[in-house]
Amino acid sequence: MEQTFTQTAIEQIYEEKFYAATNVQLLWRGQESFDTIFNAVKNAQKIICLQFYIFKNDKTGAAMSELLQQKSKEGVKVYVLYDHFGSGFFRTPKKFWEDMKKAGIKVRASRPFKWTTPFHYIHRDHKKLIVIDFKNAFTGGLNIADEYSGFHLRLRGKSWRDTGIMIEGPIAYELFKVFIKAWHLWGGEPIEISKFKIQNSKLNDDILTIPIFVSSAKGRRRMRRLLYYSINRSKRSISLTVAYFVPSKRMIETLGEAVKRGVRVRLLVPGKSDLPIVSYAGRAFFSTLLKAGVEIYTYNGEILHAKSYIFDDCWSIIGSTNLDFQSFRYNDEGNIGILNTSFALKMKEVFEEDILHSVKISKDNWDKRPTSQKLKEKFFSLFKRRL
Repeated sequence: MEQTFTQTAIEQIYEEKFYAATNVQLLWRGQESFDTIFNAVKNAQKIICLQFYIFKNDKTGAAMSELLQQKSKEGVKVYVLYDHFGSGFFRTPKKFWEDMKKAGIKVRASRPFKWTTPFHYIHRDHKKLIVIDFKNAFTGGLNIADEYSGFHLRLRGKSWRDTGIMIEGPIAYELFKVFIKAWHLWGGEPIEISKFKIQNSKLNDDILTIPIFVSSAKGRRRMRRLLYYSINRSKRSISLTVAYFVPSKRMIETLGEAVKRGVRVRLLVPGKSDLPIVSYAGRAFFSTLLKAGVEIYTYNGEILHAKSYIFDDCWSIIGSTNLDFQSFRYNDEGNIGILNTSFALKMKEVFEEDILHSVKISKDNWDKRPTSQKLKEKFFSLFKRRL
């Protein structure tokens, strides 16, 4: 079977190189995912770098804070970068960060509010990243909060449905460079790394991975170009899991064109959302997509917060980017692209399991939905560029 996607083509489109990963672990069960993350942090020996959109002062966040403070007392260098909007005083009190600082942890806020440029506050640092000892790293859609870890739902054994990856090998150092760039941008002091032994990044038989981390208008354009290339290049199947889906006209047309080429396009979205107005805005375009032949499923479990994309069962993207205007135009986002059939098939297994817990929308039933719902969709779609 012809290889649809190649290393050379993707590198040319995105203008970034692939790097080696010796191991990639797919994380998609809330409690198990956080067990893996906490264990990796516990085993840190030299340095821990965290960058999160949401870092709450709840039981999960407090447990992570206590662990980081303990590692700092053990002599591990710890750096925390949080988004000012996502983890500001509305969600996380100032004392939470002060306690970390007292333990020797270096803490900075990204994209702080400024009275001189108040409208810039719509730009958010939506990335989720942990780098440990330059050897392994985590990224994905998970934030540090109870709803993601399932802490508040453990009696029922449920949590929000999200996806992340723990990745090992030379790629981890490249992700550290992503962190340090943001750290310095938001006023963090220099991080001395000369005393650490860094792995050389050489590709051999390891897994091909490419960082898709963007923090500028130019970077977001490159990210959009790569996503549209991936859809346009697909020949057999496209499986999209997305928490917040508010498509542009171009996205709707591109997915429709893929169906015309004979590609099976499946879209999995939340059945219930933590942001209902965003859900209503996205659903305003379901009729057009269904008419074009796109299969749409609504997840029937806990809230779906994952952002993962699989193309022709060989090329996959996991991270924080939603298919909406906020991600495409305003946010700093973080993703990993993985060009590996075995990993893509693992991703597909998870997708198929999610489909079993979802409801497929038929065009006939969708057309019969209540008028009140149609009116809400029409109204909120008017603000789709600001949701």
